Parts: sequence; structure tokens; C-alpha cells
Amino acid sequence: MTTSTLQPAINVLPSKKTPIILSMIAVIVFFSFGLLGNDQSAHFTLDSAGDAFTLPELVFPGRITNIVFGVLLLALAAYSWMQRKQGKMLATWMVAVAAVLFVLGFLIWVVSGANINSISLASLLAGGVVLAVPLVFGSLSGVLCERAGVVNIAIEGQLLGGAFTAALVASLTKNAFAGLIAAGLAGALVSLVLAIFSIKYLVNQIIVGVVLNVLVSGITGFLFTTVMQEDPERFNSPAHLPVIDIPLLSSIPVIGPILFKQSVIGYLMYLAVFLVWFGLFKTKWGLRVRAVGEHPKAADTLGIKVNSIRFWNVTLGGIVAGIGGSFFTLVAIDSFTKEISGGRGFIALAAVIFGRWNPIGAFLAALLFGFADNLQVILTIIGTPVPSQFMAMMPYLVTIFAVAGLVGRSRGPAAAGEPYVKE
Repeated sequence: MTTSTLQPAINVLPSKKTPIILSMIAVIVFFSFGLLGNDQSAHFTLDSAGDAFTLPELVFPGRITNIVFGVLLLALAAYSWMQRKQGKMLATWMVAVAAVLFVLGFLIWVVSGANINSISLASLLAGGVVLAVPLVFGSLSGVLCERAGVVNIAIEGQLLGGAFTAALVASLTKNAFAGLIAAGLAGALVSLVLAIFSIKYLVNQIIVGVVLNVLVSGITGFLFTTVMQEDPERFNSPAHLPVIDIPLLSSIPVIGPILFKQSVIGYLMYLAVFLVWFGLFKTKWGLRVRAVGEHPKAADTLGIKVNSIRFWNVTLGGIVAGIGGSFFTLVAIDSFTKEISGGRGFIALAAVIFGRWNPIGAFLAALLFGFADNLQVILTIIGTPVPSQFMAMMPYLVTIFAVAGLVGRSRGPAAAGEPYVKE
């Protein structure tokens, strides 16, 4: 009889983080948004200008609705504690339901207390998708790199480099598509540095990524001051990518503007999500990439060139992130400014973790963060009981709560961050 058979089985309970956070938001919704909320009704519209037909307006009594939401959230929190006691984790869809109830409760509380007739949910969702575009590209870059075993902390630098290069090239050539291609090459250049130092010279991947972020920030800031500001008409007046409006389909309420009224980069976003998902999980290439990220030594014994796959995956991730960075200067804003990416590369990295290293999961997580970003902009404009400084922090607070509290026990690729040396 072995020693292990004599030892009692140890039941490791799931983390308390999810039940605690669910309990906190349940109390907030029930007491702050419900019992202490406003008696006025909140009105939400589901259509926008140019829609083919009009959907009915949604009306929610402020206080009563949030009391009901609070009770539902309290029941969900209690159930999560019961699940934890039994050694089980709360189902992902239940966490999603809790998040939706909290967001709706918050919106109802704000709108019922504001001096406005209604708020457009269609515009809120469409704007959130637009703001999520660079986050989606950045998160796809992270997925491509980490699935191959390389931690990509340099997403921020790739986005920033893509934004700067797109603005410069599109200004010089007066061609937005030239800027788009140049942005991808700029992202690839940043990734090449990451790949060479972390894969070939075995430098710590985290350190290389952080240094690259600082380096790209310094270079783009210097060139912005010394070149772009000296002659902005020539160097910082990029041509813009047009918004492509698909007839009939774009006039469908709610989903029309989201799916069928986007810039070229917006349509590329949907295509990139599908291609990365299909490539990673439905092709021989994807199988090799995942093998390299999980068991590089075993992959090597089967004849897979581990470091070669890592090198090209990191480069491909840089191209994807660079294209995402071009969104800032070719779609969203008329010119490049210092630190235009605003830390979104780190939010994209959080989306990778929240999405459990899956392209579709990362896409949905990026949409959540984009929605939070758009929400704080709209609510700051209409006026809320919440201080504007707190509203500005909303996207980052959502990121922290999502990753630290609701992501649960997630495990990335086993070999991520570990250099491979062929024996």
C-alpha cells in the first residue's frame, strides 16, 4: 500500500472571489439603486436614425425594477455560496446574467434620476462596439502569442506604433489604405524585437514587453513633437477610412449599425476573430501552435519547430495589433497625439485572460470593456449622480473586477512565458 492511499483526500474549494463580488453588487443594486433610488421611470429607445422600422420604447419604474433586480442578484449570490460549499464553480452564463442585471440596474438608476427623456440603447451598444475595435485586435494579438507560449505585454506598444505609423504614412501618401498596411508592418516590427530577444536570446518576456512599451511611447512622442507638430498639414493630417453602409441590412434596428455599418477596420475585426478561431481550433497549424504553447518538448519530439512557430506567431500577432492601432488615427480621431492608445493595450491583455485565451471569449470580453468605455462617455454627457472622475475610471474598474473577481480559476497555456531551448 502506497503512502498516497493512506492520506485523506483534500477537497480544494473554489475561490471566494466570485461569491463575494456577486454579494457586493447585489447589495448595491438592492439598497443603493432600489430602496434609495428614484421613483421616476427610465425610458430606453431601441432604434436610431435611418432604421427601417421603429421598435417600442422600453420603460422601467426606477425603484421597483431595481428592487426586483436586487432580489434576483441576492438569490444568485446565495446560490454561488452554496455552489462553492459543494466544491463547484458558478456557471459562466449565471455570471453573465449577474453582470447584465447590474448594468441594467445602474442604467435605470442613472436615467431615472437624470433630466432626460430617454437614452438610446442602440447607440450605446453601437458605440461600445466601435470603441472595442482596437481592444479586439489587441486581444487577438495576445491570444496568438500566448497560445504559442510567448506572453505579449507589448500590445500597448504595438497599438501605439500602428497608430503613429498609420497617421504618418496616410498623411504623406494621402491614402488611408497605405496607412493601414504600414500600421500592420509597424506592429510586426515591434513584435520582431519581442520575438528576437525573448525567443532567440531568452530574455524574460515580461521585461522585454515592458521595455518595448516604454520605447515605442518615447519614440512616437519624440517624433510627434519634432516632426508632426512642426508641419501638421504634411505629417499629421491622415486620410480617413470611409464607413461602408450595406444597404437594407444597415437599417435593421439595433444590429444593423453594429454589423453592417462599419469602417474597413470594423469589418476586418469580425473577419479576424473568425479566422483566428478557425485557425487555432480547426486546422493543423492551430494544433501545432497549441501543442507548442502547452508541451513544447513533446511537440519538438514530433518534429515541430517550436521556436520557429513561436517566432512567426508573435510576428503575426504584431501585424494584427498594428492594424488595430490604425483605428485610432484612420477612423476615430483626425490626427495622432501622444499616448493616443491610452492604456488600451493593457485592457486588451486583460480581455485575453477574461476570455480564457480563446479568440471568441477575448472578443466578447473586449466588447464588454468597450461598452463600459462608451457608457462612461454618454453618462458623463447626460449628467449623473456619480462624480465625473469616477465615471472616467469605469472601463478600468470593469477590467479589474472582471479579471480579478469574475474570471474564476483560469489557466493559460502551460508553457506561456517559458523559453524553449532544444536539447
